[in-house]
Amino acid sequence: MGYFIGRLTGAVALALAASPVFALCADDKVTVTGDFGRATFTVDIADDDESRAQGLMFVEEMGTLEGMLFVYEAPRRATFWMRNTLIPLDMLFAAPDGEILSIHPDAIPLDETTIDGGTGVSHVLEINGGLAQRLGIAEGDVLQHPSFGDEALKPCG
Repeated sequence: MGYFIGRLTGAVALALAASPVFALCADDKVTVTGDFGRATFTVDIADDDESRAQGLMFVEEMGTLEGMLFVYEAPRRATFWMRNTLIPLDMLFAAPDGEILSIHPDAIPLDETTIDGGTGVSHVLEINGGLAQRLGIAEGDVLQHPSFGDEALKPCG
């Protein structure tokens, strides 16, 4: 019986690993893929001026695989600060095709120093501070989300 359960568990894991990548796409999920493997985050979306201005201000804690995805209508220079942000954050700045252009690790809570993600940024994924390094996420890795559309390196289908 144990052999059968082990084989069944292995088969389920293999089936999940072989499933189409677009199956991971959902409005509240961002998947990061790179040499480290793959990590999927449950996110809130900030896609208008009001929600982007609010961001993660006053949030006291966030689950390990949670975050916020900032979506801009067109590529731009993306700058942030940590005013009224109570938790350390990693900021992953991405191009319109989903490629991570730069990572600002461990942004300091309540710090008003400008964090410049550079030009050509259409998306910013904020996750818990230090998590990008712990997972092995690096520049050149790719974000996957429906908002990347037809330009995506990892389209949603």
